[in-house]
Amino acid sequence: MDRKKKEREAVQLMAEAEKRVKKKNSFLRGLFGGNTRVEEEKKMYTRAANMFKIAKNWSAAGNAKKQAAKLHMQLQSKHDSATKKMDAGNAYKKADPQEAINCLNAAIDIYTDMGRFTIAAKHHITIAEIYEAELVDIEKKKGHRSANKCLLKVAAYAAQLEQYQKAIEIYEQVGTNTMDNPLLKYSAKEYFFKAALCHFIVDELNAKLALEKYEEMFPAFTDSRECKLLKKLLEAHEEQNSEAYTEAVKEFDSISRLDQKKTTMLLRIKKTIQGEGDGEKK
Repeated sequence: MDRKKKEREAVQLMAEAEKRVKKKNSFLRGLFGGNTRVEEEKKMYTRAANMFKIAKNWSAAGNAKKQAAKLHMQLQSKHDSATKKMDAGNAYKKADPQEAINCLNAAIDIYTDMGRFTIAAKHHITIAEIYEAELVDIEKKKGHRSANKCLLKVAAYAAQLEQYQKAIEIYEQVGTNTMDNPLLKYSAKEYFFKAALCHFIVDELNAKLALEKYEEMFPAFTDSRECKLLKKLLEAHEEQNSEAYTEAVKEFDSISRLDQKKTTMLLRIKKTIQGEGDGEKK
């Protein structure tokens, strides 16, 4: 197949669609067949995107999908707009990782506004994968703090979706990145704490081994309230002592308020104690 020919056809189709879109604010168009014209232009952008894909011009394909997404939003079709933005992000991944992240974030905003939190979380995972693949370049452009902020958001969603291994990898990575930074090292104990909780949900022995590793890597973690809580929880869990587990959590919470995400993880661990819930690990 002649890729150059397809690319030329796509460029012509984009030019025609853009020419038509520029007339969208005309008075007569608003009165006669406005939505029909928008539907036609949306299809033109979509066709152009497919042609660009055949030609392997991924940036152009992503741009065409973005334009189609704008028209979907103009037609008040939020779900379709988010889908097109996601498609644009997937195209950009092959050529422009930062623009891919921008498109996926735009899709996430729409899904979140619609209350579609699970699908929004899945796209956060995709962003994490892009950061992992392109992290060195992105850190040069945006700095460690920006990359870490995005990754931590993804880790929280991963834990929510019970993708604990993904969450652990991110929390450990960010914890390691911050523990030697004088300005950020205080936060490292928080990341190792969350990683240990994810381990704990999966397996008690994993949590013990992880805790030992974190103490060795980051000695300051040993004296933290988070580390002491983990040790009490591990002991209570090993003894299948639900009351001791609850007391340890209450004691910690009375001084350092536990947020909803940590509370959810702690409850999931508690349910694995005999006599609590159905004993299944969730």
